[in-house]
Amino acid sequence: MRFAAPAAALAVVLAMTASVGEGADHVTDPRAAALVAEGRAALAAGEPEKAVDAFEAALTVDPAATSIFLDLADAARRNGLQGKAIRYYREALAREPDNLAALSGEGAALVEKGAVEKARRNLARLQSMCGDKCAETRALATAIDKGPQPRVLTAEAVLPDTVVTQQN
Repeated sequence: MRFAAPAAALAVVLAMTASVGEGADHVTDPRAAALVAEGRAALAAGEPEKAVDAFEAALTVDPAATSIFLDLADAARRNGLQGKAIRYYREALAREPDNLAALSGEGAALVEKGAVEKARRNLARLQSMCGDKCAETRALATAIDKGPQPRVLTAEAVLPDTVVTQQN
């Protein structure tokens, strides 16, 4: 009984110190920031493969930076890899569940992949979080209105005629 008061005080102190660092923003490593800038420049130049390499290197340097996952997802979308982009957006959402850019980007990638109903769920969540006026909500609503992108016909999808005829 005589230890109850000090134990309660110690518990309160530990709870307070544990919650102090919880709301702090992540400071990106300067080397990772340089690699991210290089990746964004590559994206602007229309080189998504080079951008992915730079972003992956930045993630290796600073694995705690959620924004790098968003950059990787953007590069994957521009490279036509919507499934991979969705995975990166979901990783960002696992780290920051209320990240508006990740919700909007995932929704746009879902639309591009053809999963419009899932994208509408993201839109509803965005509308509940920031309303119809925020840029992320408008971007996703525009992507949904635009609809899924047309499927690209691959060489594997078109098989040549296997019957060979010989004409003389």
